[in-house]
Amino acid sequence: QVQLVESGGGLVQAGGSLSLSCAASGSIPGINIMGWYRQVPGKQRELVATITSGDSTNYADSVKGRFTVSRDNAKNTVYLRMNSLKPEDTAVYYCNLRPIPYNFAISPNHWGQGTQVTVSS
Repeated sequence: QVQLVESGGGLVQAGGSLSLSCAASGSIPGINIMGWYRQVPGKQRELVATITSGDSTNYADSVKGRFTVSRDNAKNTVYLRMNSLKPEDTAVYYCNLRPIPYNFAISPNHWGQGTQVTVSS
């Protein structure tokens, strides 16, 4: 089992910054991808950013140039630095970890409990 514990959400004004962190514990696969997804009520959960254990990153177009994902493999922790926040970034942000290679049918897909980010205009 893998546990993911997020921290760092909150309320910020548009144009401001926030940082999120997610610490993983338990039976963590050595080669993995960690990342952040977000969800607003009534919509599908969407990708924000991911980073592999080899530090390859991927970002949603909507956050490129504003958000930075990073990780500390020694601490099994992934971070998300969010700059120039916009009201449309308001969502519950979820941490995710899954192994590489990932088989949708059989591989575990771990989620954190979510943390609220609210950007006021």
